[in-house]
Amino acid sequence: ILRANHLSVCPSTMSSDAKVPVTIITGFLGAGKTTLVNHILTAKHGKRIAIIENEFGEVGIDDGLVITTKEEIFEMNNGCICCTVRQDLVRILGKLMRRKESFDHIIIETTGLADPAPVAQTFFVDDELKEQLYLDAIVTICDAVHLSTHLDEIKPDGVENESVEQVAFADRIVLNKIDLVTDDETKQALISKIRKINARARIIETTHAAVDIDDVLGIRAFDLATVVEMDDAFLDVNGTHEHDASVTSVGFTIAEPLNLEKLNAWIGNLLREKGVDIFRSKGILSIEGSLEKYVFQGVHMMMEMTSSAEGAFPKWNADEARSSRMIFIGRNLDRDELERGFKQCLAK
Repeated sequence: ILRANHLSVCPSTMSSDAKVPVTIITGFLGAGKTTLVNHILTAKHGKRIAIIENEFGEVGIDDGLVITTKEEIFEMNNGCICCTVRQDLVRILGKLMRRKESFDHIIIETTGLADPAPVAQTFFVDDELKEQLYLDAIVTICDAVHLSTHLDEIKPDGVENESVEQVAFADRIVLNKIDLVTDDETKQALISKIRKINARARIIETTHAAVDIDDVLGIRAFDLATVVEMDDAFLDVNGTHEHDASVTSVGFTIAEPLNLEKLNAWIGNLLREKGVDIFRSKGILSIEGSLEKYVFQGVHMMMEMTSSAEGAFPKWNADEARSSRMIFIGRNLDRDELERGFKQCLAK
């Protein structure tokens, strides 16, 4: 889905036959991937960027969280880019290559449950793409508060730990939300745990994903030989991987406006009681009696509600159809219970 019309923002210095760099931005649910993408889109770097955004869930939310820009944004929903919608990635990249003079860089934002290795493999096993594109880097953004727990999680036999894979294949590790880790001993223990998985990647500590763009784009950090040495099956196109079947997404869309007080009470109670198993929750919300657009973001038991009145995103347009979209991603989610709770927040 093409969400924004492309307009040139600066002259390109790239020759017409040069390969286009691609950056994969990955990281577990709620780490700050979309925040990092927004930071890149608003930074003054002079690059024209095409964004490919993959969202795990039956209801798309991130399209409303990525800021409105002059860049082109493609969305791939309800499937993981490393497996079920991988051919969609190849198709979109092929479409982009037919007019590669229109942009200087491609960013792929994976779902939080993606293994970056199969995504990276695409640029070495597809003959047409590898002649026109090169993988610049895999940038993994991590939630400094919750990463340790996810790295330690014991998965069923044959099921990979996505957080471990995301750290292991990273060329840059953006350790985000570092301001929420106030104990230096805890921070050093986390860095030590990361280093046991990946000793080569540079670690960049950030708050709100505010990283120097030159540290993540155009860095030519991906090295195929190093990756193959680490994983000799990296180029095996017949290789398979298995996700945790207990982790699913549940999403809803409601046209009627919500009562903000009811909504805050329900979400607060829900995350206090079930937050351990709710990895990620987010929503774009229409509130009764308000022209402002409300956005909810949750990671486990941590939550934040903001509105367009704060200036981070636009309010509802006069001709825009208002509705509320909400999605939960986690383990053993009860769809009926979540839907009942959401509908109880209706204003009438």
